[in-house]
Amino acid sequence: MSRIGKKPIEIPSGVTVTNDNNTVTVKGPKGELSRSFNQDIEIKVEENVINVSRPSDAKEHRALHGTTRALLANMVEGVSKGFERGLELIGVGYRAQKQGKKLVLNVGYSHPVEIEPEEGIEVEVPSNTKIIVKGTNKERVGALAANIRDVRPPEPYKGKGIRYEGEYVRRKEGKTGK
Repeated sequence: MSRIGKKPIEIPSGVTVTNDNNTVTVKGPKGELSRSFNQDIEIKVEENVINVSRPSDAKEHRALHGTTRALLANMVEGVSKGFERGLELIGVGYRAQKQGKKLVLNVGYSHPVEIEPEEGIEVEVPSNTKIIVKGTNKERVGALAANIRDVRPPEPYKGKGIRYEGEYVRRKEGKTGK
């Protein structure tokens, strides 16, 4: 039995969950999320708890059980608390700034790189070497943070680039001369 799939999901106050033919809609103070799940997995919404169960021990059902529960838990957490991902720029002259909704990065290229976040995702720049991506959908927040990091991933020799907050970059030794 899936250990994660068995755990019930607590619904915090101020959050409403509706299940219409395995299309679950979660509304909360931070926004609204909706997602369709596989018809085989049974999702029961009772007073302030969501329970996920599966029909059999088939490999596909076991895999879907824990995944469905985790996705539902992330939806509930997203509309109640929200998600955020921090990034830091390391390198001389590397900086980030916000112009309207766009994020403008100067990271050693001949041109500034502009990234526009999609609807429901917010980008904050508390200092010119720090970026915070916020939103209700964990998947979208992580994807935008990964796209920003891909502009200039950290390199192993000097450690310059864009990295996640707290990310460890393994350093290499440079060439040695004769």
